Amino acid sequence: MLIGLCGGICVGKTSIASYLIDKHQFKRIHLARTATTPPVEKSASNARVPSVEPSPTKGDISFPDVDSLLEFVTLRWRERWVTTDIWDDKVVDTLLRRPFFLLVSVDAPVSVRWQRFKARCATNQLTPPTLEDFVLRNDTHLYATGTGLEALFQRAQLKLLNSTTSLSSLHDSLKSLNLPNGARLRPSWDQYFMQLADLAAHRSNCMKRRVGCVVVREKRVISTGYNGTPRGMTNCNEGGCPRCNNASRAGVDLSTCLCLHAEENALLEAGRDRIGEKSILYCNTCPCLTCSVKITQVGISEVVYNQGYMVDTKTAEIFAESGVKLRQFSPPREGLVDLSLGQSVNATAGAEGGRKVEDVREILNSDNFLRPVQ
Repeated sequence: MLIGLCGGICVGKTSIASYLIDKHQFKRIHLARTATTPPVEKSASNARVPSVEPSPTKGDISFPDVDSLLEFVTLRWRERWVTTDIWDDKVVDTLLRRPFFLLVSVDAPVSVRWQRFKARCATNQLTPPTLEDFVLRNDTHLYATGTGLEALFQRAQLKLLNSTTSLSSLHDSLKSLNLPNGARLRPSWDQYFMQLADLAAHRSNCMKRRVGCVVVREKRVISTGYNGTPRGMTNCNEGGCPRCNNASRAGVDLSTCLCLHAEENALLEAGRDRIGEKSILYCNTCPCLTCSVKITQVGISEVVYNQGYMVDTKTAEIFAESGVKLRQFSPPREGLVDLSLGQSVNATAGAEGGRKVEDVREILNSDNFLRPVQ
């Protein structure tokens, strides 16, 4: 695994790299910088301000170009490597060729970074730039046409906002995030099928909620479904379902709803004969009471969901009585993660298996039990 940490000056890349080295046995590798030092890394007198790097260790290795770095790591991809030397798009394009590379961007409020940079200047007995100069230099560094790095940072799979005020709180947040989780590189089966359910949900035309579903047997997709009005009718988001378009509250006037649920569409597409035994239904939202009865009838063996719904307890009762396993799976966090918020429900990496739910009490006691926002 190779983690590349990118970001502006004083965002905390080195601190995160040091954490990975100390706590997860990563080894630091360096890539030579061919471009000149940007003004944002200089003092008021334009003297380069050295970065606060830890003392070199025996495992640190340097490379003159990204191709030689990639060749080295490719032969040792089972080991853990980290670098903060993500200089430009060429570096990213080259490293992304390999399935063991994870690009992580790090950011922090500019006022916080200026305070950190002032401290770095003081350590080196240099006069820091004014806040105004620092902001202007930072804007040039990140947003200059053709050379700005902000577009590069947006390519990261995981984006960390590091406004933490101490190393201990930073380490606590990183621990809950579990950066080295291998599922970030190659999704587990649960993660893979849940992502397919999320993708199906993007086809939803229901005005109430986007729901996607995938039916799987022996790790092969049998059918997919999303919620919306039946075939041949006007789409819900075009006015086809009066109930959904009248802002009815959840659970009210359900008998007037014309939309098929994602689970219903997937089951209708597959049919009982194709579903058979040992089939698993993945849904980004816990099935409702009506769908749970149909899921039980067609012979689904297990239901895996991500987000909770208002009738989870009733659904769990039906599945428990009929012998259908129900569990919640939350994949590893992606996108923007605010490290200052600490551990959250989805911060722990969802490994293969997830949480089994055998009865109603276990759902109600679960830390991952979620209520929908309607």
